[in-house]
Amino acid sequence: MFSGEYIWQLPEWPVWRYDLGALATPLTAVSQAQGLLLGRLADVGLTLRDQASLAALTDDVLKTSAIEGEVLSPASVRSSIARRLGVDIGALAPVDRHVDGVVDMVLDATARAAAPLTEERLFGWHAALFPTGFSGLTAITTVGWRDDAHGPMQVVSGPLGRQHVHHEAPPADRLPAEMARFIKWVNTPTTAEPALIRAGLGHLWFVTLHPFDDGNGRIARAIGDLLLARADGSPQRFYSLSAQIQRERKAYYDILERTQKGTLDVTEWLLWLLQMLGAAIIQAHRELDTVLHKAHFWHRVNGAALNERQVKMLNRLLDGFEGKLTSSKFATLAKCSADTALRDLNALVAMGVLQRSGAAGRSTHYELRQDVAIAP
Repeated sequence: MFSGEYIWQLPEWPVWRYDLGALATPLTAVSQAQGLLLGRLADVGLTLRDQASLAALTDDVLKTSAIEGEVLSPASVRSSIARRLGVDIGALAPVDRHVDGVVDMVLDATARAAAPLTEERLFGWHAALFPTGFSGLTAITTVGWRDDAHGPMQVVSGPLGRQHVHHEAPPADRLPAEMARFIKWVNTPTTAEPALIRAGLGHLWFVTLHPFDDGNGRIARAIGDLLLARADGSPQRFYSLSAQIQRERKAYYDILERTQKGTLDVTEWLLWLLQMLGAAIIQAHRELDTVLHKAHFWHRVNGAALNERQVKMLNRLLDGFEGKLTSSKFATLAKCSADTALRDLNALVAMGVLQRSGAAGRSTHYELRQDVAIAP
């Protein structure tokens, strides 16, 4: 059982220390990767940049919630973001105010990254995450810091009676001063700390304070995204650190716990986060490849007479259809009869857009052809 001090209890708190020499190589690598990605995006045109940003933001919203064990509808999230960005994605899926709230926070943090961070802005993000004023069945404070009415703020796991305390945050009576100091740091321009280092420190600092009753992890990652957007010098997001953290969720919680129970030398945390950033940018290159492939595909089939069902299904295939597309799956997803599904699929095969694979009968499935060449 941990019996030492949390970093916020140390006399020198919050004077962060890190070994810039140890961080120099990964810092340079991530900065170069950012530059390469932004360079590719500069050459693809506004429409495709918007599509790439939509994909990255959708991933960011979905995965920052998934880290906390909350599953959102991908179609609803994508529709909510597309509506706000003015990106045409065809028919929009229904969206509830909870999805809109998470989207509002992420977009405000990134698109308005240059705007000062304030108490009111943080309270607005928190209220957007909990539009009913409840976290599950528990009423929480949404326009103010936590009050610790039910005891100290602790991050715990495990069954009741055998719970493991990962972290205990500063007491509530310290929060006004602690948050004022943190907000001043975020808003004070400096060249003393590399911009990417500031993103890592801001994320860690906020999650250590845990100033709200709930939603602290999501808001910490939004603050990290705000500082990353400032580092990029771009209000558009083209990669998702939250998505990469979700892929390494256990490692994320492990290193946060070690760091908060360690010293104010946070080199290990920053090295890990830079590794995650590098992986997120590599993933963004893959997603940009997908966006470009999709755009080239639709350019090639521009002259084909496709109905709404066929367009919807082709988009599903282009976005990475899970499993094999059969006529029965087509009928279910397109909400049409089996005969209509088979006619649509046969028409796509005749056009040269799809090809049949597998054995005949029920084993037949359909795949996109890689050599589609329909003249416009």
